[in-house]
Amino acid sequence: MGCIYFVRHGESVWNVEDKICGATDIPLTQKGHEQAVETGKQVLKQGIRVDEILYSPLSRAAETARHISEITGIPAREEKRLTEQNFGKWEATSPRNSKEFEKAKQQFVCSFEGGESMLRLAQRIYNLLDELKEKAKNEDKSYILVAHNGIARVVQSYFRDMTNEEYAAYGVKNCEIRKFDFADLK
Repeated sequence: MGCIYFVRHGESVWNVEDKICGATDIPLTQKGHEQAVETGKQVLKQGIRVDEILYSPLSRAAETARHISEITGIPAREEKRLTEQNFGKWEATSPRNSKEFEKAKQQFVCSFEGGESMLRLAQRIYNLLDELKEKAKNEDKSYILVAHNGIARVVQSYFRDMTNEEYAAYGVKNCEIRKFDFADLK
């Protein structure tokens, strides 16, 4: 049975500025481009074999996926459901890890005054993962998902039980590669 590898995008301008990016389209820094190139090299070095790269349409993830695809030769396509969560009133605020925002992320039904609730986010990501799980089961397909930290939380929660506090605190470093096996699901 197939698996997925999750890769968070490279460093973005707002990562450096310690602002909450959310669904706002913020570009990579030069370091972010370099991280993405290095991630492509790591995919080759680790012998990661996948059928396709799916990526968020936001430029920081799309550019990361492009670099990985160019280095590895793995075909890549945009997947709109991988767009980062819209954090509403929290978009562009700083610092990213404020106590107020950490507490707000534990309110799963709240849409952050004009954003997207955790439950709606989980619905679209779980639907995507369910589809990929079926392809992994029936066609032995594996994927790299290039997306965002908010999406990483949902992917982690799909494969592993988490408390609300663990969910809110969960994070992945820029261009970190995480593997999830569909065979681990019961």
